[in-house]
Amino acid sequence: MAYPIKIVVIVLLGCAAAVLSAQQAGRQNENLEDAQLDLQLQSIASAHHGMVAVYAHNLKTGQTASLAPDQPVKTASVIKMGILLDAAEQIRAGQASLSDKLVLTKANQVEGSGVLGQLTAPLSLTLGDTLHLMVVLSDNTATNLAIDRLGLAHINATLQAAGLKQTVLYKKVYVPATGPMPSDQPRFGLGKTTPREMASIMQRLAECNLSLAGAPQPSGPLAGDGPLCGALLHMLRSQQDRNSLPRYLEALDTSEHGSAIANKTGALDQVRNDVALIATKSGPVVIAAFTWENADQRWTGDNEAEQTLGKLAQAIVQRWSPGGLDAAAFSWDNPLATTCGGAATCGGADGACAPKGH
Repeated sequence: MAYPIKIVVIVLLGCAAAVLSAQQAGRQNENLEDAQLDLQLQSIASAHHGMVAVYAHNLKTGQTASLAPDQPVKTASVIKMGILLDAAEQIRAGQASLSDKLVLTKANQVEGSGVLGQLTAPLSLTLGDTLHLMVVLSDNTATNLAIDRLGLAHINATLQAAGLKQTVLYKKVYVPATGPMPSDQPRFGLGKTTPREMASIMQRLAECNLSLAGAPQPSGPLAGDGPLCGALLHMLRSQQDRNSLPRYLEALDTSEHGSAIANKTGALDQVRNDVALIATKSGPVVIAAFTWENADQRWTGDNEAEQTLGKLAQAIVQRWSPGGLDAAAFSWDNPLATTCGGAATCGGADGACAPKGH
C-alpha cells in the first residue's frame, strides 16, 4: 500500500523528535546528583569513628551520589582492580593471554592474604589462575606474579590512558619500593585512588568499555571483548570477602551460587575499602567506598568500618532499587550481549545488534 508523502514525512519527523527527546533526557540524567541520598550517606558517615568517602553511580539512570568523591585515599588491595584493567588491555592487544604460563618461585612468595605464599614452590600457574587468586582471595603473591608478568610501568600507563589522574600502583605487595618514587608514596603505601576514579574502573568492566586513549586498537569493542569482560567479572563475582558492601544486601555463598554482586575489597589496620558492581532490579549500580583513620582496628567480621560500608550500600540500593537485587538482570558472561530493543538483540561477542531471528 502506498502512503502519501506528507504522512511519511510527518512520521519521520515524529520519530526524529522522539529520538532527540530521548537523547536530551539521557543527557539530563547524566551525572545527576541525588541530593537526598547524599544526605543519607552523610548521616551514616557522621556516625562512623573514622573518615569516609564514597561515590555511587546508577548506570541505568545516570544518577550519582557521593561524599568526598575526589578525595585521594589509600587503596590497599582495591588497587588490584587496576591490574585487572591492564590485563584486559594487554590481552585484547595480543600482548598477553589468560593461558600464559607463570612460575611461582620461593623468591616471590610474600606474606598476607592468599594461599600461594604457603604452597610449595616451584609451581606452574596460568595468568588466568593468578588473576583469579588475586581477586577471589586477594592473594598477595598472585598479585606480585601478575605485576611481574604485566609490568608495573605498563599498569600505570594503562591507568593514565583510562583518564585516571589520581590512581597509581606504586609497587609490589610487601616488597619495598624501588627507584624514584612520588613524594606521596609513603603516605599511601601500595596505591592511591579516589572513589570516583576507582568506580570508573568497575564501570569500564560493567559496560565492557576497554577502548583507551592512544591504544593501537580501533575505538569501540573488539570481537573478544565481551567474553573477556565476562571472565574478569566472574572473578569479581566469586570474591569471598562479603563483609563490606554486600553485607546487608546478599547472604549467598559466592562459591556455590550466582551472586548479584561483583566486588573487590581492600584492608589495612585502619583502612577498609570496597568497590562493587551490583545488579539490581532497577539496573546496575557501581559503588566505590573507602574508610581510613578508623578507630576500630579489629580483624573481625563485626569491624565498625565494614558495617559502615554495608550501611552505605544498603542505603544506596534501597533508594535506587526498592525491589532489591536481581542477578539475572545483568549479562555477567558477556556484558555486551544485552537487549538492544524490541526489534533486535545483541547476540554477538562484539555486542552488535542484529534483527531477531538472525
